[in-house]
Amino acid sequence: MHLPAADVERDFDTLHHFIRQHPLGLLTTALPHESLPTLQVSHIPWVLDVDDEPAGESSSKGVLRGHIARQNPQAKALMAALGETGDVLEAEVLVLFQAPVTGYVSPGFYVDTKPASGKVVPTWNYTACQAWGRARIYHRRDDDACESFLARQLADLSREQELAAGNVDRPWKVADAPESYIEILKKAIIGIEIEINRIEGRWKLSGDKRPADRQGVVDGFRARATPDGLRMAEMIEERRQTTAERAAG
Repeated sequence: MHLPAADVERDFDTLHHFIRQHPLGLLTTALPHESLPTLQVSHIPWVLDVDDEPAGESSSKGVLRGHIARQNPQAKALMAALGETGDVLEAEVLVLFQAPVTGYVSPGFYVDTKPASGKVVPTWNYTACQAWGRARIYHRRDDDACESFLARQLADLSREQELAAGNVDRPWKVADAPESYIEILKKAIIGIEIEINRIEGRWKLSGDKRPADRQGVVDGFRARATPDGLRMAEMIEERRQTTAERAAG
């Protein structure tokens, strides 16, 4: 991912918060296989674990936990890449997280530069985070560690997303389903645990533009009067405020 100085984000707390707000990440692998594609991608909802250090003081990049259907071709490639006895991939994997709201930026939004020189072109605003690491695969059906990981993963993911969806009073729990049914489903998935060794983000929100042009972008998105346009305007202003606060120390 290209990371211009005006857009780059490397603060762990900010990136961790972004992942929790947008937990559906794209797991990307490049694993040679004689009958499967080398490059594969799957949408996976993740649970993020970080240490208990106070906000701003943690040096942990975090651990991602997820699961994937055993019949998914990517899962088959993951298991094949492990060999006979290993559980940790040698190759690095990548998970990409992106906010659902993105937006086309018209050159007409640049109220300063366009009238002055005309040297403007369209672009696209978005926010995204990438995390790399080595993956431990929990795939052995008769292994207690696999059973424990999947039980914890399913419980934590369900709890987090039920609460995020607003189901506070009566959130659905794994225990609400018949145990025999859950056991059947667990046999059809494998677990993935990634210790993050590198994480970075790009907040491409017109941060490289002159103040008047940036305000023009905000006004332009607001004028569209769509939910995505209004949210993009908010995102640009939030980023502008964050940048100003950091500069002020």
